[in-house]
Amino acid sequence: MKFANLAGRASIVTGSVAIDVETASHGRFPADPHGVFARWAEFRRWAGDLRDRGDRPIVESELGAPSPRPTQVFGIGLNYKSHAAEAGLPVPNTPAVFTKFPTCLTGPAADVALPSSNVDWEVELVVVIGVPARRVAESAAWDYVAGFAVGQDLSERVVQWAGAGQFSLGKSFPAFGPTGPWLVTPDEVPNRDDLELGCAIDGETVQKSRTSDLVFSVSRLIAELSAVLPLLPGDVIFTGTPAGIGATRNPPRFLKPGEILTSYVEGIGTLRNRFVAAAAEH
Repeated sequence: MKFANLAGRASIVTGSVAIDVETASHGRFPADPHGVFARWAEFRRWAGDLRDRGDRPIVESELGAPSPRPTQVFGIGLNYKSHAAEAGLPVPNTPAVFTKFPTCLTGPAADVALPSSNVDWEVELVVVIGVPARRVAESAAWDYVAGFAVGQDLSERVVQWAGAGQFSLGKSFPAFGPTGPWLVTPDEVPNRDDLELGCAIDGETVQKSRTSDLVFSVSRLIAELSAVLPLLPGDVIFTGTPAGIGATRNPPRFLKPGEILTSYVEGIGTLRNRFVAAAAEH
């Protein structure tokens, strides 16, 4: 199943059209996409029996973040060996966890205002939690996953490395967390631990790898995080980025107004985000 936030309404994608969840369920499930996650198991059972056909065209500009208001958003640093190597840092023994503030999340076709000339790209596989998870065994972790999305962990590098490190601030400017284009349930992804992902700037490939190169798998991340704190329905995990970021290039390369960043994960979909100059303050 593909679950989408279409113009702020929970929807099920069927080909090039969508089914409105509130309408098809006669009000059993809410229009608000966030509200569906609280009843995700029940929703999946209902959706599995649904025989309605979609009739609403999917307009890319109307797609929002599949989980628009998560309680928690996690990021994982140095989770590809290739990325650790390009940064000149050792591969961590345990996941290097930071947070992105939920207000940074945006949709798959949103414009992103650049607050400076130091904004970098990081394509990532995003996981959304569907069932409350606490002290989950790694072997059972997939039972707690609602689905996958494509993500960009955009990063303002000067702010990120200010002081002793301000990862959460540097990665949480408005629209610094594009996700989407929808949520794909794990049963729709045959090779869920080995997916190609990458991104390109104006058609030039800058990152390309496979999730089989993750240092800590999705299952391991859920086990590690839930050992410390509860993971809640709708929570978002950015699982890490491979090599190819702009900051480690010689010379460094950062995003510019007018550029379009296209990001994809195999079997899930594509983001297309255009960068614009930040509006002048008055």
